[in-house]
Amino acid sequence: MHLKQMYYICTTMNKNNLYKGCLEALVLQLIANEGPLYGYEITQKAKLLSNNQMTITEGTLYPLLHKLEAEGVLESYVEDFNNRPRKYYKIAQNGDGKVQDNKAQLQEFIQNLQAFLNPKLA
Repeated sequence: MHLKQMYYICTTMNKNNLYKGCLEALVLQLIANEGPLYGYEITQKAKLLSNNQMTITEGTLYPLLHKLEAEGVLESYVEDFNNRPRKYYKIAQNGDGKVQDNKAQLQEFIQNLQAFLNPKLA
């Protein structure tokens, strides 16, 4: 793919689409850094950390959380909050490797983007 094509693709995408490509890594990193979180809390922390640039919908988040739980990367538990059950997600004991792999891939991706943004530094 030529640089011109990549530029066109990136400029026609909105920011949320760019975040979606990294969503798994971002959600895992958020849970790893913050500790157990429930779904709505994940969406709000992502919004806060991204200065309101990243909006994660329930339709995107919960299938991802369920997939990661089925893969054994996340574990969940339910606690009552104001007489309502709240499901929390945490990194499973054997999920640390996946978190580290995703973090490394995200860092590599950022470095590659930097090479395009600052080719003289690459």
